[in-house]
Amino acid sequence: MVELLRLNDPVKLSFLEALLRDDGIESFVLDQHMSVLEGSASAIPRRLMVLDEDAERARHILREAGEFDGAA
Repeated sequence: MVELLRLNDPVKLSFLEALLRDDGIESFVLDQHMSVLEGSASAIPRRLMVLDEDAERARHILREAGEFDGAA
């Protein structure tokens, strides 16, 4: 699995998942439950992950949408 982004905004996270899903890429969110346990105080960002073989295409999709800067 490859990490694409780390973020704390659940609305934006949902949007990014939908972008990927619309192009047939399955994504996974890690640390979602840890974020809830710590009170959603932004101390533990959620990680948007994809399978290795989908990573390059996923980065391209997010880049085209203006949502990926290549930091992760």
